[in-house]
Amino acid sequence: MANRDSFDRSSSELVSTVTIVNGSALREGNAPQASDDGLNEHHLPASPDELSPAVDGVLKSDEFAAFLKKRSTLEEEHAQGLKKLCRSSHEAARRPDNRQGSYAQHYNEVIQIHDRMADNGVQFALWLHQMHEDLHDLAAYIERGRKQWKQTGLSAEKRVQDAESMMEKAKVKYDSLAEDYDRARTGDKQSSRVFGLKGPKSAAQHEEDLHRKVQAADSDYSTRVQTAQSQRQELLSSLRPQAIKAMQDLINECDAGLTMQLQKFASYNEKLLLENGLCVSPLKGQNDGQMSRSLRDVVYQIDNGRDLHNYLSSFASKVVSKSTDIRYERHPALNPSQQTPTSNSVQVPPTQNIQPPFPSGTQGEVIPLAGLAGQSLLQIPGATTMLPPTSGITEGNYGDFPPPQQSLPNTGAVAQSQLPFSQVSSNVYPQPPTPTGAFSSDSLSTELPPSKPVFGVSLDDLLKRDGSAIPLVVCQCLQAVDLFGLEVEGIYRLSGSAAHVTKLRAMFDNDPTQVDFRNPEHFFHDVNSVAGLLKQFFRDLPDPLLSHDHYRGFIDAARIDDDITRRDSLHATINSLPDPNYATLRALTLHLNRIQEHAGVNRMNANNLAICFGPTLMGSNTGPDIADAGLQVQVIDTILQNTYQIFDDD
Repeated sequence: MANRDSFDRSSSELVSTVTIVNGSALREGNAPQASDDGLNEHHLPASPDELSPAVDGVLKSDEFAAFLKKRSTLEEEHAQGLKKLCRSSHEAARRPDNRQGSYAQHYNEVIQIHDRMADNGVQFALWLHQMHEDLHDLAAYIERGRKQWKQTGLSAEKRVQDAESMMEKAKVKYDSLAEDYDRARTGDKQSSRVFGLKGPKSAAQHEEDLHRKVQAADSDYSTRVQTAQSQRQELLSSLRPQAIKAMQDLINECDAGLTMQLQKFASYNEKLLLENGLCVSPLKGQNDGQMSRSLRDVVYQIDNGRDLHNYLSSFASKVVSKSTDIRYERHPALNPSQQTPTSNSVQVPPTQNIQPPFPSGTQGEVIPLAGLAGQSLLQIPGATTMLPPTSGITEGNYGDFPPPQQSLPNTGAVAQSQLPFSQVSSNVYPQPPTPTGAFSSDSLSTELPPSKPVFGVSLDDLLKRDGSAIPLVVCQCLQAVDLFGLEVEGIYRLSGSAAHVTKLRAMFDNDPTQVDFRNPEHFFHDVNSVAGLLKQFFRDLPDPLLSHDHYRGFIDAARIDDDITRRDSLHATINSLPDPNYATLRALTLHLNRIQEHAGVNRMNANNLAICFGPTLMGSNTGPDIADAGLQVQVIDTILQNTYQIFDDD
């Protein structure tokens, strides 16, 4: 009994030093103490719900980062659209047929003000994008730290629970053996023997075995209790405070980062509005040229009356001065003092007797005067000049004839010439020859020898021969359409004259350097034929402009649904094109972009142009599937929709 009491007392003392599982009851001496900052250092959140401050901070950061990203996208689209508008407006203002004078000058200043505002918008979008990246990185860092410390705390709790569970199992075993030992010790010692593995045991032997097992169980139980105590003590004094402090630091860092980004957002908004305000109305005293003039001042300085006066005055030098003296002139036939000439002769008024310097040996010859075709000619005997009839020609009024510099001798009546006009030699006054290099539509023929063929020749061969990355025929056609076809409805969709296209092609194959499409007479005033000639050049290329080797890359890119990803994939494929292909595609794309900017007039938007140029630039027979036709249009449409993202506009 004494031994049993000692074991029971030892067990009760060990149990009294152990806190009940889950920390429901602690000894009075081991009660947790509050930390200096008012937090319970010994309290680790028992469930993930108690980590809501950290989770809420991350969610708030992600939410504000998403807002910044969308705002950045909107600001960038607005700024890029404004810059594109300024660029197109500036190009339109520079056209010679646009209004000039103070209006053009100050209108350009208005465009420059808007361009500076667009630059401010681009910078603001970059700031917002950087803030979004910073907040996204901060939220990711906080989330990683939260998960790490949560896992650390849960692992510590699990170790304590396992230690307490092992202690409970050891206690159960210890109690069971102690009860068996107590029964064996207090029972009848004369009872029958106990059978064991090695044979029957006496009661004394059985009691001794139980005593030995109870002592081993007591030792194991005591060890388990000490382990559980140490694990719980480490949890309460070290692990929980560290986890709480780390979580508090993460929450504070997240809140501080979010607050800082909100302050930066407010500051950047103020800066954007201030910069735009200074663009519209600069501060007084800024000696910065045009920057010191407000938008209001610039607009008010447009003088429409002066512009109109200057415009009209510019035509003063082109007005032919004519005599404004109006007087009555009596016809000589009605003058009674003069004799009316007969039908077969005419009386030449007497003049000074000054012989004209005729060459020797030419008397009696007939020399016609230029410009008298279809009029009666008079032959003066002894003279070498043929004069028109003098009726209706008085002093100071020579009609279409130059005033005479010398007078013929008075020869009296002369006989009317009987020479028909058809006998006048046509080579006396030959037409001036066509200048070298000038274009003559009469000389065009489809049978011109192709001394320097252009059509059907690869871009690489044209580059090696002519030294120009962009073929001359492309430059000429783009220039002609830019000058005369931007506002022509259906340009590149309507076909020109097949005869004109054939003649122009023959001319380029003969010598393209002799062509100048700045004069519309050179292409018969038919800009649609020029557009057809350009498409014919691209169709006749041995290798399409977008190249057989890169065809599959363009088609695969066109199948991408996301607009940005599709644009970037096409951009990468375009950058891998050969140099002449890239240069020609760039020039053509910038030209077609100018066409679509006038879509309100010419009805040719990006999709319509893509339908016209898709098979032309990629090869109509390249794709093995008929579905490639739609993908070819998608390629060209995406390039035109992202002209300035793929190509620069310098």
